[in-house]
Amino acid sequence: MKTEVEDIQMLSQAILTEARDEADQIRAEAKGKADAIRKRAQEHAESERKTILQRAKQDANRLRSQAVATAQLKARFTELEQREKLLDGVFNEAAKQLAAVQKRPDYEAIVLSLLREALMQLKVSKAQIRADETAQKLLKKGVLDEVSREFNADFKLGSTLEEGTGIVVEADEGKLNYDNTLETRLNRMQSALRSSVYKVLTGE
Repeated sequence: MKTEVEDIQMLSQAILTEARDEADQIRAEAKGKADAIRKRAQEHAESERKTILQRAKQDANRLRSQAVATAQLKARFTELEQREKLLDGVFNEAAKQLAAVQKRPDYEAIVLSLLREALMQLKVSKAQIRADETAQKLLKKGVLDEVSREFNADFKLGSTLEEGTGIVVEADEGKLNYDNTLETRLNRMQSALRSSVYKVLTGE
């Protein structure tokens, strides 16, 4: 028969064994949980890393695109600025040469054409004609009387133009005015001419 001491020893042994088993099980579960947590942390870190890299790549591409667009815009602006300077120079030079038209042998025909156009625009029966000095002399030869009869109207010579080459017609005591000088005509035509003039300059 087993003694009481042996029973106690067997009970103690059983308790220790069960405690060890439970401890092993707890350690195993803890290790499993720790491994799972570590794996999730690694996966999360990898996901974060990929997200950060993707975002950085997108930012880099966006900044690169912006830089390219800015450079292209600046280049285009510079090109347009140079183009406008070139065209302004051409038109300014053309304007300087307009006065020389007065020396042409057909200037009387040019003056009459400018005068008729201005009168047709104003459509008045009475007007004062101002002209450059050369045009004034041409119109004094009875030419203005012929134009008056042609339009069945009363047109008189006014003062000589201080600036400009061509004709300015004034009516209704100055309330109506049509500037048909060559300089003003050039200004009116510039917008329409710029493209074609630039093509000529660049040989397009």
